[in-house]
Amino acid sequence: MDRSSIARWMIIAGSAVAIGIVGCSSDGKKTGAGDSNATGSEFKEDNSANSASSQASRILQPVYFDFDSFAIRSDAKPTLMADGKAIKDNPAWGLVTIEGNTDERGSEEYNLALGERRANSVRRYLVDLGVASSRLAVVSFGESKPRSVGHDESAWRYNRRAEFSVAN
Repeated sequence: MDRSSIARWMIIAGSAVAIGIVGCSSDGKKTGAGDSNATGSEFKEDNSANSASSQASRILQPVYFDFDSFAIRSDAKPTLMADGKAIKDNPAWGLVTIEGNTDERGSEEYNLALGERRANSVRRYLVDLGVASSRLAVVSFGESKPRSVGHDESAWRYNRRAEFSVAN
């Protein structure tokens, strides 16, 4: 065999191997960007315990408080009405914890007590809206879980809040 014949056979053999590899990787189903049925869900884990928690965290909105206050502000009432309805409409969430938070001003003891008063204020409001008290728990984090880092009012106003967590 001369060199040109060997080269042709190598090209043919290489092409056959390439076609075989491509052919073996396909199971006859359409995949890739052009597949309108591809959702990417094959890469997502379905942790049912976490799904309710993540759903709740997307739905339940925090409420904010004025400085040194645990009174429900008028602008927080529509938010709490929506939160209360969501809690009542989703019994699978189980126990919903209201987390009271404060800004960094004040002593640690004072802020823990204020965070608890804020969480209890939200709890009372939700119970008045018809949420079963047995579904609500409270905890205070005081100043230990800031939402916004900073040492001025633009940060503090986001740290004076009550927010929700769900663990089932």
